Amino acid sequence: MCRHLAYLGPPVTLAELLFEPAHALVRQSWAPRDMRGGGTINADGFGVGWYPSDGEPVRYRRAQPIWSDPTIAELAAVTRAGAVLAAVRSATVGMAVLDGAAAPFAEGRWLFSHNGVVRGWPDAVVPLAAGLPVRDLLTLDAATDSALLWALVRHRLRAGDDAAEAVARTVAEVAVAAPGSRLNVLLTDGRRVVATTFGHALSVRAAAGSVLLASEPHDDDPRWRPVPEGHLVTATVDEVRMCPLPTGEPHRSGNARCVTEQRGRTDDRGTVGDLP
Repeated sequence: MCRHLAYLGPPVTLAELLFEPAHALVRQSWAPRDMRGGGTINADGFGVGWYPSDGEPVRYRRAQPIWSDPTIAELAAVTRAGAVLAAVRSATVGMAVLDGAAAPFAEGRWLFSHNGVVRGWPDAVVPLAAGLPVRDLLTLDAATDSALLWALVRHRLRAGDDAAEAVARTVAEVAVAAPGSRLNVLLTDGRRVVATTFGHALSVRAAAGSVLLASEPHDDDPRWRPVPEGHLVTATVDEVRMCPLPTGEPHRSGNARCVTEQRGRTDDRGTVGDLP
């Protein structure tokens, strides 16, 4: 599996997210607390994308362990941003280990990350891949399940789908085509984050004017709380909304309702039928 995070809020240094906390992403690369489905470390690459004051995001990706690259530590110490997506990678056996296989994947303002695995790769998702333009398949960043997931989500975004809808429907389709897959994803445009819990953990820490979503809490702040399994999260600096994913797998969501949390207020609204 992998570990990833997304942050929105007042500008912070990348080091404050990647290196400084007691259980920061760099530590999760070699001492993760919650690895499911195999693997013990996340040493097959890393990436970080951040948004300057305006314009499209900047990315830095490498195929080596994050702890072995001195450049990212130096860069993180002096780079500030109010929107960040970062990941460390544990490659599924048989999949490529190269810079282009590391999240975040990107197009325009979008950044995307996948924590998990598509079971039965690649045969299980051949029918879904066949619905993509041939050019998209020929220009995948890498021949990996994560890169294909991004291509599927991106195809919906290009067609005009809302970000939450693009993620929810892609996860639902892949879950049906490849049962047993782990499909935790993060998608951001620098203004909001869309995330899923599908086979792996995710926690959220919301504070005044900021929100941080991460595979594992990076400190002991009591504001961290887990996102329930089988949920879609849409988050901004002002609001976090969690809804059951419409995956066609009732055991994942049951009769749970959407919960919207605004700063200082929690409201139960909607059902699974309202999503996305």
